[in-house]
Amino acid sequence: MSAQPKETLEEMLKLLGFSATVADTPLEDGVILEIDTDDSGRLIGKQGQTLSQFQYVLNRLLFQQDRDAPKVTLDVGNYRLKSREALINKAKEAAEKACRWGDVVELEPMNAFERRIVHNALKSHDHIESNSVEVEGTSKKAILLRPKH
Repeated sequence: MSAQPKETLEEMLKLLGFSATVADTPLEDGVILEIDTDDSGRLIGKQGQTLSQFQYVLNRLLFQQDRDAPKVTLDVGNYRLKSREALINKAKEAAEKACRWGDVVELEPMNAFERRIVHNALKSHDHIESNSVEVEGTSKKAILLRPKH
């Protein structure tokens, strides 16, 4: 059976009591499902945690239906887009500091989704290498930016 991300999300939202519409945009490596709802704050949650967890559950469900299901990214009111841009800017500023000071700069603990954005944003940077490190007492990891020698 082929997974149907948009239809599955619409059904989940309906079962959870959200009045929403969903638009899908195909990507090279998956699909973005943009949710339009009057209750966006409840769906996004504190620092996007609810949205991230909802995205995780949806992807697990789709993977169970079809091992070749596309990776789904959920967004509400361009929250992910704005957060992504802010995270990339923060990473680039930290990379410049590391280059300027010639020392390690540590970014705050992040979840895997956020770390992937930072690592991808800096992978083509000629003078910086980025590594994720465990943060004691949390499931998140911090990113260390080091100047390349």
